[in-house]
Amino acid sequence: KLVACPEGSQPSLLLLSMTAWPALFLFAFCLPENTCNNKRLDLVFIIDSSRSVRPYDFEKVKEFILTILQFLDISPDATRVGLIQYGSTVKHEFSLKTFRRKQDIERAVKRMMHLATGTMTGLAIQYAVNIAFSESEGARPLKQNVPRIIMIVTDGRPQDPVTEIATKARNSGILIFAIGVGRVDMNTLKSIGSEPHEEHVFLVANFSQIETLTSAFQTKLCLLHCLLGTTNTVEHGCDHFCINTPGSYVCRCKQGYILNADQKTCSTQDLCAVEKHACEQICVNTPGSYVCQCYEGYELDANGKNCVVVDYCALDNQGCQHECVNTEDSYYCRCHPGFILNPDKRTYLKTCTRVDYCALSDHGCEHLCVNGDRSYTCQCFEGYRLRNDGKTCKRKSLFIFCNCIPNNTHGSHQHLLLKNIYRKKKLRSYRYYHDK
Repeated sequence: KLVACPEGSQPSLLLLSMTAWPALFLFAFCLPENTCNNKRLDLVFIIDSSRSVRPYDFEKVKEFILTILQFLDISPDATRVGLIQYGSTVKHEFSLKTFRRKQDIERAVKRMMHLATGTMTGLAIQYAVNIAFSESEGARPLKQNVPRIIMIVTDGRPQDPVTEIATKARNSGILIFAIGVGRVDMNTLKSIGSEPHEEHVFLVANFSQIETLTSAFQTKLCLLHCLLGTTNTVEHGCDHFCINTPGSYVCRCKQGYILNADQKTCSTQDLCAVEKHACEQICVNTPGSYVCQCYEGYELDANGKNCVVVDYCALDNQGCQHECVNTEDSYYCRCHPGFILNPDKRTYLKTCTRVDYCALSDHGCEHLCVNGDRSYTCQCFEGYRLRNDGKTCKRKSLFIFCNCIPNNTHGSHQHLLLKNIYRKKKLRSYRYYHDK
């Protein structure tokens, strides 16, 4: 829809969200032509120049940069611009101090050649932090409160770590706008761009659509009420995020927090009360989020929400020699039948020793007491047998048949049968038995 603007101003668009592309949320307003006049910025473009970016698409990126330059007030005292392109390596096309005039920057952008190599995004951001935004390369000292801004354009997944490097860049005070083209992973873009992501992370279908972001960036770069270092900025006082709006700003809170009545400060939201947290047992609020916990004797499952009984014995059987037995809040060692736990402090009731049942009580065995797996038995010395009571012993009787004595009586013979009773292996007595 066309917008009719008064003399001295031009129509522009404010982009509210493009992180859920292809749904675009825009509204139009009139922007004064001199909005960016005297705007003090240190702006560094970081351009993906990998093999996946075709030559035609690379030209589209150059056109996008040239369009952004049109509304910036380029001078040593206002906006300074640097440019880095990257593939497998980083090429610093020009620094923040290289050019003092806009037309010189435009000529340098037009002469820029496509690298057509890999996608080392993390390396490029690290270079910007360490080199491009150094005072020796033209960045103004931090004490001057000149906003430091990175505008990065990429179409692929980084081939190096990027999350930690981008976090360090943002923590150093650099505002990062991340522009993804095509099938870029949104999570990767969010790990690069500043928060809130809907204000600093953008996704377009192809390089031909990148020019649709021009008006949005004119608004964001020229109406930076949330950034210090310009003559028309204010101390916003936002606790978490400051969001630029046409002619003003609003405060917003991080996820898990709510904006207080003063519209500036934030308080922790009771997520355990307002959300379906799905914690099986206990929900505990944390700053901006929550965690699940379990009752004593339980531990969290792999999903971080459900609870399972703690298996204390799972860790190498807790060193128990025989068996480990779980309890509600701990464990204990148990021995196989016929064994007892050693009470010594060195093994702390973990090792086992065979039970000496014969020593534990008055076993009552007349001769010998022999330990078994679960109890004991009585045995007798040689030459004795165990009585029915299982404890006392009785002498054994031994029958010995001697050689036959020939006898003519009735044509038969006589046997001498000795019944011998031994005591200490000596023959004590004998008897004669006659057998036909």
